Amino acid sequence: MGIVKITEQMHANLRLTSGAMSRSINSQAEHWLRVGMMAELNPGLCYNDICQKLIEAEQQAAESPQEITLSLEKS
Repeated sequence: MGIVKITEQMHANLRLTSGAMSRSINSQAEHWLRVGMMAELNPGLCYNDICQKLIEAEQQAAESPQEITLSLEKS
């Protein structure tokens, strides 16, 4: 775990969104990081497709406890 410096505006956005989504501020930031990372690695995917890929990765990790990367290939 580490510390990441962000702007006050981004922190305010995290605080607001984390409350609306019933997540901790750290969990909301991690969610946005994962979605953003997937979007950069897979520019052809829309938000819903990215969320589906993240769900599939979680399911796969639960079935096989090996490291899963976020650079998933499109099926």
